[in-house]
Amino acid sequence: MSERSLIDAFEKLFSPRGERNAGWIGDDCAVVHSKPYCVTSVDAVVDGVHFRLDNERVSVADVGHKALAVALSDLAAMAAEPGEAYISLGIPSDLGESDVLSLAASIEQLAEATGVTVAGGDLVRSPTLFCSVTVVGWSDDAAQLIGRGGAKAGDGVFVSGPLGGAAAGLVLLEGAAGHRLERQLADALILAQLRPQPRFDCARQLRRAGAGALIDLSDGLATDAGQIASRSAVTIEIDLAAIPLAAGVEQIAAELGRNGAQFAASGGEDFELCACLPEAAAAEVAGLIRVGSVLDGAGEVRFVGLGGERVELHGYEHNVGD
Repeated sequence: MSERSLIDAFEKLFSPRGERNAGWIGDDCAVVHSKPYCVTSVDAVVDGVHFRLDNERVSVADVGHKALAVALSDLAAMAAEPGEAYISLGIPSDLGESDVLSLAASIEQLAEATGVTVAGGDLVRSPTLFCSVTVVGWSDDAAQLIGRGGAKAGDGVFVSGPLGGAAAGLVLLEGAAGHRLERQLADALILAQLRPQPRFDCARQLRRAGAGALIDLSDGLATDAGQIASRSAVTIEIDLAAIPLAAGVEQIAAELGRNGAQFAASGGEDFELCACLPEAAAAEVAGLIRVGSVLDGAGEVRFVGLGGERVELHGYEHNVGD
């Protein structure tokens, strides 16, 4: 398996989309027509850290999809229009050419679905499989991009869909619970973990509705709502009973001795959107579910239980030390 043969295969596999690409794979650099504002994000997934290829339920195609999806979700979280993706692959010696092409094909499938062009990248030998993705989005007006710092007291806090599915899917992949769960439910939860979908559809509607703050739920509602609260210098209060749960999450949480809503709020990788905006504006966005309110305060998130008691929750926190 040579680098040149793979690049030739990628050139045939990937397709340019839109009018921005002035060059194509094969040159030293990508050449792209720009818009006034460029929105860029970088993500990486690594075998043994973000996925485990030794799990029979995980395929290299899943790795390719998720690597691009989590990067694109950052663009959706800013309400940017997706543009180009640049893929760097670290390929271990035990991965064959057909596996690499399967990974690339799943990337291209999601790229086509989201209107993205895979415009370039890099290939290297590596002791373990990794996939680093740089995505570039575009905007004609910086004011149309939505950050984390615009939540205001009186806004509602909304999510774009049910939560907890990806965390429950991870539990199933690890075999920690869910042995009696109906096969169809189990498959759907595992799919939520392995094949998340960037929510550009909802992000565009939120942009038109004038959302003040937006984030994707990569690290769990407990952590990500806290990011909005901190950046906006407000208090966000979340009603645990209002959190929508993906089907099967309640059963998985119960097996673990957890409350379903607390499990969903502290789990991560749902990649749904969390937005803050007035109730009337939210009515213009299909599928939004209100889970809380924005209050005057000092940059904190509060979770309130059924009896009105405050519940301490924490989502995923990155630790690159140790």
